[in-house]
Amino acid sequence: MRVIKSTDFIGEKAWDALDVERIDGATVRLHWTDKPYKWHINDGPEVFVVLSGIVNMHTRDQSGEKIWRLSAGDIFHAEAGDEHVAHPEGEARILVVERAGSV
Repeated sequence: MRVIKSTDFIGEKAWDALDVERIDGATVRLHWTDKPYKWHINDGPEVFVVLSGIVNMHTRDQSGEKIWRLSAGDIFHAEAGDEHVAHPEGEARILVVERAGSV
C-alpha cells in the first residue's frame, strides 16, 4: 500500500509521469506539466482527471474546434478516435487512465 500526494509530484520536464498502476492493459499515471501536449488521437479511450491547476482541453471534429476549461476535480473522457490536446494554464497535475502504450 502507498499514499501518493499529487501536489508533491513535480516533473523535470512537461508531461513527466509517475506510474501509479497497470490494470488489465490500462495504465494509471500521474502527470505534471506546465506546457501544452500535442494534438493526438488515442487508439482507445482516455480518462483525464485534473487534480490541480487549470487545463484548457482543445478538441476537434467535423464541426470544428472546441475548448473545454477544466478545473481541479473535472474529468475529460475521450473515446478512441477523438482528437484533442491539453493546454495547462501554469502548472497542472493530471491523473490519466488509458491503454498501456497509448500516445
